[in-house]
Amino acid sequence: MTAYNAPDFPPDHVAHRLGWRPCAGIALFNDEGKVFCGKRRPNNLLANAPLNSHLWQLPQGGIDAGEAPVNAAFRELAEETGIRSARLIYELPDWLRYDLPESLIGTALKGRFRGQKQKWFAMQFTGRDDEIDLTAHRQIEFDDWAWRSLDDCVADVIAFKKPIYQELATRFAHLQRAPLI
Repeated sequence: MTAYNAPDFPPDHVAHRLGWRPCAGIALFNDEGKVFCGKRRPNNLLANAPLNSHLWQLPQGGIDAGEAPVNAAFRELAEETGIRSARLIYELPDWLRYDLPESLIGTALKGRFRGQKQKWFAMQFTGRDDEIDLTAHRQIEFDDWAWRSLDDCVADVIAFKKPIYQELATRFAHLQRAPLI
């Protein structure tokens, strides 16, 4: 697993007794080398976030028990965006992880995890924009979306996920050059 900057929790902090939730993340590239970026719907934890909060992110979601990470990535992509027209380009060989801010530990992720360990996949969008349906699944994640550069995604993601997005922008930079094969 790639090294990360762990928060400096006190030795008796609950975070030390919790693990990281396995998660699959998708950088979905269009023919122009931009990625699908969705604006998270406010939920209970984000309900009081200022309107200019950094709530944009790439599709991602939990890996079910016994599910292969790549299968989870395709499932999550379809659930969150309605997109089924995608092909795998690349899988990061390692897992990236982050810790939640101290104020969210014990609350976010059903209180069961200190953060997430994420397996990231680069995919090529092979469909048309009218395939995108943010209401395709009963649990709606996004209320807006755009094709954006990875750097723009880094700038607009919530602070505790920024290190992962900076890593993705570096490691997937070569994929931003269109056209993808």
